[in-house]
Amino acid sequence: MSDATITVRPGGPYLLTGPVTILDPAGESHEIPAGKTFGLCRCGGSARKPFCDGTHKTNGFSGTDAWPADSPAS
Repeated sequence: MSDATITVRPGGPYLLTGPVTILDPAGESHEIPAGKTFGLCRCGGSARKPFCDGTHKTNGFSGTDAWPADSPAS
């Protein structure tokens, strides 16, 4: 099992800390090393999707929803 961690930032991106493998649309594998952290877009406005480029700061995204009671982890 991977030791990757995903942190949901209020009003911001998902922060992902490796080690983790990301598969791109072409099926190519990209290894993120242990301890490396980067943001994944959550607002839908990033020009660098799937990565965050900070657009959430200016496009009105709030992302303040609570953890859903019916989530798989609940």
